[in-house]
Amino acid sequence: MRGILASSIGVTCAAALALPLAPPAAASVSSVSSVSSAGTPAPVADVATRTVGTAGARTGARADVPGSTQSLPLRPLTRDRASGAVLGLTPRTVRTFSLLGVVWEDPSVDLHGRVQVRTRAASTGDWTDWQDVETHYTQHGADPDSSEAASGKARGATAPLWVGESDGVEVRVLPEPDAGEPEDVDPVGTGSDEDASGGEGAGEVSTLPAGMRLDLVDPGEAEPGESAGGAEPQAELGESGGPEPQAEPGESAEGAEGAEGAEGAEPAEGAEVPRTGVMTAAAKAASAANSALVPLGATEIPSLTAEETREELVALRGTGLTEQQQAKPYIGPRPSIVTRRGWGADESLREKSFVYTSKVKAAFVHHTASGNSYSCSQAPSLIRGFYRYHTKSLGWRDIGYNFLVDKCGRIYEGRAGGVAKPVKGAHTMGFNSKTTGIAVIGSYGSKKPSSKAVKAVARLTAWKLGLHGMNPKKKTSLTSGGGNLYAKGKKVKMKVISGHRDGFNTSCPGGKLHKKLGSVRSKAAGYQGR
Repeated sequence: MRGILASSIGVTCAAALALPLAPPAAASVSSVSSVSSAGTPAPVADVATRTVGTAGARTGARADVPGSTQSLPLRPLTRDRASGAVLGLTPRTVRTFSLLGVVWEDPSVDLHGRVQVRTRAASTGDWTDWQDVETHYTQHGADPDSSEAASGKARGATAPLWVGESDGVEVRVLPEPDAGEPEDVDPVGTGSDEDASGGEGAGEVSTLPAGMRLDLVDPGEAEPGESAGGAEPQAELGESGGPEPQAEPGESAEGAEGAEGAEGAEPAEGAEVPRTGVMTAAAKAASAANSALVPLGATEIPSLTAEETREELVALRGTGLTEQQQAKPYIGPRPSIVTRRGWGADESLREKSFVYTSKVKAAFVHHTASGNSYSCSQAPSLIRGFYRYHTKSLGWRDIGYNFLVDKCGRIYEGRAGGVAKPVKGAHTMGFNSKTTGIAVIGSYGSKKPSSKAVKAVARLTAWKLGLHGMNPKKKTSLTSGGGNLYAKGKKVKMKVISGHRDGFNTSCPGGKLHKKLGSVRSKAAGYQGR
């Protein structure tokens, strides 16, 4: 990624460890490290790990690392009775990572329990205090019965937690009490009550999902000189798809236009000059999906004035607009958006084709529940981590959100297919059709989102919903694809700008962010000129 990010991306390789890896067979053997009187675990040589993904072990500093995922199966903690943990990992040294999450086999199974982790900073060797990982994450994802959900690749998981560059980890899982369970229940599917629960109280814990593992994600480093994704957003003044376009039944797949057709496009005024260099076919396809807005290879889509945005809308929609709409369409000025190329997406991780819904009638606002201990210059690194976690760990076709917003108000392209197109995401289970998903990076249950982030969501929704003639202050009718709040096929009146919890029984986007949605609606309507 461009030089402005290279020094602050949060995943530098200078402190990488060249550690021997235990073979997969040894992953089932957990060596318990000693703990000092101060409670700090001593380093251990045991690195019980296997790699899932494209990158091998780090053996030294590199300028460009594609990223990797280490998977560690969680084991019974027979010696951790004091905390009540049933599963986990004793302290251990691992290859450098920056983001983590717990994954299990069945995406329809919820984790009824508490997951806590602590990590060791690669730069200082200091261990953090115990941190909670958000366990209610299965409500994200593709709609039931969609091709993405039916792929057989999807898994259940906790939310990803950003911990910064780390080289040590300890985990414990504490199931919720369940007095109704029989005394001979096997809470972790190990076949051994004593091993699973520490030999006491096996009937006092709820059953945990099968196949639980810890995934440690190294988001990798993008190419130097690629993007200024962490820069402050620009001040606001106011169609082509990829290969093999697909659509869900009853929805439209937009026509594909080859990447070659985008190369000759005129750059938009103020557009960043695209980085030169070889692009893979997948990278060309993702970039070409935005060719109506910027040239091939652009790392950022620049902001437009209100008048420029209205002119662009007429050009995008052509004769599809009525004479009245062409005279004065209600649409907010287009905000600047960092493209996938801008934040360093490894396009080989996603499915090749793009899936579209017929239009965008509503926007669902989320938080990533990944913690707030990140700098804005690290946001591209977090997004690469989410992307790898969603595709390699959870088995989704691409990152789930259509857009992401950092706490400095910078907007990023999420799922590939074109920011001006109705790309179908995997963000609000049951309501991914005819909607777009916007995630504010961070956790906002007890912490207020920044005013810059709230303003960015308003700007983005004013533009994105305006492309489809939607009024941010109104309600619209959506049909549920199935979930824990509305049965499949039920027609629901939903606010055009809603929180995730409005479509699914979840805490997302956090109480503090959800309370800001009224302000988002008002601001978005104002940007549209309503």
